[in-house]
Amino acid sequence: MNDNDRFESFPIGAVLLANLVSFSIYAAGIYILWQLAPIVSVLYIAYCAAIEVRLLKHSCVDCYYYGKICCFGKGLLCSHLFKKGDSKKFNKKEVSWYDIIPDFMVTIIPVIGGMISLVGEFSLVIVALIVIMLGLGFAGSAIIRGSFACRYCRQRDLGCPAQAFFEKKLAESE
Repeated sequence: MNDNDRFESFPIGAVLLANLVSFSIYAAGIYILWQLAPIVSVLYIAYCAAIEVRLLKHSCVDCYYYGKICCFGKGLLCSHLFKKGDSKKFNKKEVSWYDIIPDFMVTIIPVIGGMISLVGEFSLVIVALIVIMLGLGFAGSAIIRGSFACRYCRQRDLGCPAQAFFEKKLAESE
C-alpha cells in the first residue's frame, strides 16, 4: 500500500461501524451482568470506562491521529480531554499480552458472568448474547481492525506497536 491508500481522516461510516461493534459489546455485557447482579454491571461499566481512558491517555495522545478522526474517533476525542503527547513515543512502545488482556476482559468478564447466571437459571437471551459477544469481541473486532482501521491507518506506516505485536505472534504461529 502507498500513502494514497491511507486516510488522513477516516470516513464517518467507518467510525460509526467501529463504535457500533464496541458499544454493542458494552451493551450486551451490561445486560448480561445486570442479570447476575446490578452492582456487577455497574462495576463493569466502570471497568469499560477505565479501559477507554487508559487507551486515550496512554496511546491516543501520542498517535498520528491525535486531533483527527481515526477509525474509532478517539484521536479527536482525545484532543478534547488530554494534552498532546510525543508522537515519537508511539512507535517505541512495546505491546505484550499484559497490555492486551485488559481489552479482552471486556468480552470475557460478561461471558463468564453469563455462564454463572445460566447455572442459576437458563435463558436463551443470555446464551444468544454470549454468542454475540464472543463473535463481536473476537471476530468482529479483528475484522474492524483488519479491514478498516489498520488497513488505512497512517500511524501503521510510522510504526504501530500493536501491529508489530500481532504480526510477530502470527509469524511465530506459522
